[in-house]
Amino acid sequence: MAEQMQNIQRRIKSIGSTERITNAMKLVSAAKLRKAKSAFESSRLYLGRLLESIQETLDDVEDVPQRFLAGSRDVKNKCYVLITSSNGLCGSFNGNVIRTMTERLSEYGNDYSNVRMVTIGSKGREYFAHHGVEILMEHDAPADTVTFEETKEISRPLMELYAKGEIDEIDIVYTSYINTLKQEVIIKKLLPIDIHSKGEVGDYTNPIEYGPSAEAVFSYLIPKYIELMIFSTCIESATCEYAARRTAMENANDNAKDILADLQLEYNHARQSAITDEIIEIVAGAEAQR
Repeated sequence: MAEQMQNIQRRIKSIGSTERITNAMKLVSAAKLRKAKSAFESSRLYLGRLLESIQETLDDVEDVPQRFLAGSRDVKNKCYVLITSSNGLCGSFNGNVIRTMTERLSEYGNDYSNVRMVTIGSKGREYFAHHGVEILMEHDAPADTVTFEETKEISRPLMELYAKGEIDEIDIVYTSYINTLKQEVIIKKLLPIDIHSKGEVGDYTNPIEYGPSAEAVFSYLIPKYIELMIFSTCIESATCEYAARRTAMENANDNAKDILADLQLEYNHARQSAITDEIIEIVAGAEAQR
C-alpha cells in the first residue's frame, strides 16, 4: 500500500510540472497571438490598398501587360509556396496544411516533374523533401520571423522564373485566420492574378497619366503585390499557429488538471485504506493480548 501511494505521489508531481509548463505556454501563446493579430490586420489594410491601385490601373488604361493576368497562358508548370510551422505542440496546425497539400499533389499522380515548391517553415520542408517534389527555396525559421526583406528574396526568383516561362502559375498554401477558435487551410493563386477590369469609366475631371507608362507602373505594382502577399500570409499563418497552440495548451492544461484531480482522489482512497489497515492491525493486536 505504501508503494502504491509513493507511485501516485510521483505521478502527481510529474503531471503537476507538466500542468505548469502547459499553462505557461498557453499564456505566452496568448500574448504572441495578440501581437501577431495586430500585425496581420495592418498588413491586410496595406494589401487591400495595393489591390485597389492595381484595379484602378487596370480600369484606367488598356495597355497593361497581359502576362500577369489570369488566362494569359496555358498552365503547364506549377509552383506552390507552402507555409507551415517550424515547431510542434500546436495541435493539428501542421497536419492540416500538409494534408491539404498532399491532396492537391494527388491530382498529379506520381509525376511531379512539372511541380515545384517553396517552403516556409521546417515541418513542410521535412515532409515533402522525401516525396519527390523539387524544392526551389526553403526558409526553415518560423513564419513569424520572416521579414519583408526576406519575402523579397523569396518572391524575386519566383517572378524571374514566371517571366522566363519556367513557371506558369504560383499558388500559396497557408492557414487562413477566421477567429481564435477556427482556422482554415486555403490555396490562393498568386500569379497570374485573377483580377479583371470592371469595365467602368472613372468619373475624373482630368484623365490620369502614368509615367513613364501604364505598363511600367503595372509591372512595378505586381512584384510589390507578390512580396506583400507572401509577407501578409506569413503573418496570418503565424497568427493561426499561435491561436492553435494556445487552444492546444489550454486543452492540455485542462486535461492535466483533470488527471491531477483523479490522482488526488486515488491517493486519498489509498491513504484511507492504509489508515484503515493500520487501525485493524492495532485492534487485532489489542484483542490478541487479552
